[in-house]
Amino acid sequence: MCIDYGLKRCGIAATDPLQIIATGLTVVHPKELIPFLKKYAQTEEVETILIGLPKNLDGSDTHATVPSQKAFEDLKKAFPKILVKQIDEQFSSRRASQAMVEMGMKKKNRRKKENIDLITATMLLQEYMENNK
Repeated sequence: MCIDYGLKRCGIAATDPLQIIATGLTVVHPKELIPFLKKYAQTEEVETILIGLPKNLDGSDTHATVPSQKAFEDLKKAFPKILVKQIDEQFSSRRASQAMVEMGMKKKNRRKKENIDLITATMLLQEYMENNK
């Protein structure tokens, strides 16, 4: 499972049991994140939770780094039996926007921030799975 954590929205993606393909699940408000994940984990097996760590090109913190790190710590406390990891999310939103263009998504739908968050989480999870086989 992967989270594109944001101050207004969190995109959430999950994978199939064989960990072959990532799929966008939903977008939730940050305050709804842990309750949503707890409910999800009651019916689905969650082995790992990934959360994007936003950084600038020079490695310095962005406006979203501290809230993302707090969410990371909160997730570790809420899910002590599940591996929770931070992953680099540099350029992820830009790549998601580019992917939406390549998929032929209409401009109206590309402007919806929820779609960017959902696709970003999906792409991060897919890349993680491909790089960690």
